[in-house]
Amino acid sequence: MNLRYAAIGFTLWLSAVASAQAADVKAFINARIIDGTGKAAIERGAVVVRDGRIEAAGAQATVPAGATRIDLAGKTIVPGLINAHGHVADTQGLRSGPEFYTEENLLRQLGLYARYGVTTVFSLGGDRAIGFRLRDRQETPGLAHTRLYLAGPIAAGKTPEEAVKVVDEAAAMKADIVKIRVDDNLGTSPKMRPEVYRAIIQRAHEKKLRVAAHLFYLDDARSLLEAGADFVVHSVRDREIDAETIALLKKRDVCVCPTLTREVSTFVYETKPAFFDDPFFLREADRQVLNQLQDAKRQEAMRTSKSAQRYKEALEVASRNLKKLVDSGVRIAFGTDTGPPARFQGYFEHMEMDLMAKAGLTPMQILKSATGDAARCMQVSGKIGTLEPGAWADLLVLEKNPLDDIRNMRTIQSVWIAGNRVERR
Repeated sequence: MNLRYAAIGFTLWLSAVASAQAADVKAFINARIIDGTGKAAIERGAVVVRDGRIEAAGAQATVPAGATRIDLAGKTIVPGLINAHGHVADTQGLRSGPEFYTEENLLRQLGLYARYGVTTVFSLGGDRAIGFRLRDRQETPGLAHTRLYLAGPIAAGKTPEEAVKVVDEAAAMKADIVKIRVDDNLGTSPKMRPEVYRAIIQRAHEKKLRVAAHLFYLDDARSLLEAGADFVVHSVRDREIDAETIALLKKRDVCVCPTLTREVSTFVYETKPAFFDDPFFLREADRQVLNQLQDAKRQEAMRTSKSAQRYKEALEVASRNLKKLVDSGVRIAFGTDTGPPARFQGYFEHMEMDLMAKAGLTPMQILKSATGDAARCMQVSGKIGTLEPGAWADLLVLEKNPLDDIRNMRTIQSVWIAGNRVERR
């Protein structure tokens, strides 16, 4: 009788092993877990992944028999970073043009983001059909590149009638959000008129689409929020943000995406930047591009550019406003505006975290803004951004604890998307 029960038990165990292997179950064990919600880290926990999604996470997570165990003792697991304002676009090196908007080039950019731990990018503007096809193929356990969400064409027009046609075009493409630009580029170009952006916001809402507003000035921020804008991309950079604007942001839980590195890119190449000697940057850098950016005439033009120097001042204003927003309880969505030439995808996301720390944010505040809060701001909570059951298993394994120093986010041991390890070059 005992032999019979033993045989039955052995058969059940074999069945469990076969089932786990067939379903592709992985268990990341013995790791410190920072789950993206803002909760305290779990010092020795496990993350169980089945068919690309998280099945269990935490100190009490049960590891199924037959799961592939990945022992991460001494290491830290965090959710993959979400860039709430990037661009996966028609650029290559310092060149841009429609000939570069190919699937091969988009996948190159998504691979670059992934290797730096940025596992989701919201591309806010200039997006075309090829990008949407990539997005529509990403809901799969086989995904191994950065997730992509898109805004389609930037909504613009001289009249409300012209502008709403672009909204209709974005809606027909099934855009994830609509993007507008309300900016005069420091007085060098016409700014979108209020009647135009109000019409865009109204039509977008009729189409069940949210509106992300690019802005610079405090007065525009207030007007756009009153008009119903849903997401602020870029910081208020002309003066200190006031209590009235903060109240408008908090009233509808409108998130702000600071993109501090966008400002950096406007002036940093006036000399050789310090990061040009950073091995973490150089492992992915194109030496030809670095040489072009160090051309003496290019550097001199940036040094003497009035706009470059004005944006350098704007960075300081933006940094102070970021701290004030966080202290006031406004939700921050991590983002960088990377993608255009000389805004280096992947690396600038780590620079952004450094700048956020310099502005006075804690490592946990920065991490939450780049994971759980970014997901909530972009309305993809539950799918990405946290290490919770049901979410896609997009995660980073770090050699060091980022809560000790946010620069420890650079100690990437491995990147996983839908439970698939991203290969390094």
